[in-house]
Amino acid sequence: MMNRLDETVQYIRSRYDHAPVVGIVLGSGLGNLVAEMKVEAEIPYKDLPHFPVSTVEGHRGRLLFGELSGKKVVAMAGRFHFYEGYSASDVAYPIRVMKLLGVSTLLISNAAGGMNGDFKVGDLMIIRDQISLFTVNPLIGKNEDALGPRFPDMSEPYNKDLIKKARSIAKELKIPVHKGVYAGVTGPTFETRAEYKMLQVLGADAVGMSTVQEVIVARHMGVNVFAISVITDLGIREEENIITHQEVLEAAAAAEPKLTAIFKELVKAL
Repeated sequence: MMNRLDETVQYIRSRYDHAPVVGIVLGSGLGNLVAEMKVEAEIPYKDLPHFPVSTVEGHRGRLLFGELSGKKVVAMAGRFHFYEGYSASDVAYPIRVMKLLGVSTLLISNAAGGMNGDFKVGDLMIIRDQISLFTVNPLIGKNEDALGPRFPDMSEPYNKDLIKKARSIAKELKIPVHKGVYAGVTGPTFETRAEYKMLQVLGADAVGMSTVQEVIVARHMGVNVFAISVITDLGIREEENIITHQEVLEAAAAAEPKLTAIFKELVKAL
């Protein structure tokens, strides 16, 4: 693991000689935040040693370096998912790379299915906690002590100070936001009606196929995390509901300007 990480990091440093302090992971249909960046270097995932490659529509598959709101940032335009056939460790590999490049704060976005009766399509939910029991933990296997402890604490996966700042920013921008619990599942199927109801009973407000493994690895390495879900579909509703990936992408695109505005101001406030 350490040798692979070192090779990836050294390759990146040969292409970009600044140290990013903020890492950004963009979810399905949410890649246009990069248009707000002053991009100084762009590296396709296929060129990076030991890096997975995105295979899902809505994920561009490039690592972008530059400035956003006056801060040096690295952004993943496209992420990896367990359902693509990657291991849990592979899914979270880019987060380890970001940390070793200098990142101390990670901002994550995702598209999620809403299970809270107060949610509607297009809403934003700041993630305050997560349920990751339905996914494979990326820390299973030999622990690399140089990266973090064998048994990392997960009592605060999402940084409370960042949540407070983001809620204040959203209020100033007059953007309504919810706060809730995100449940991570493997996918690639959308949930059955019974599964949606079970997750709701367990305390989840939204469900998706990403994020939780990235967050576990970030916290393992001491990186502070903030995340927002865009509610792109409703899993619990009275009428018949057949969910398609295209509908998810369309709902994400419609909500994206609000997400971008919050992320830009939050980076500025760091």
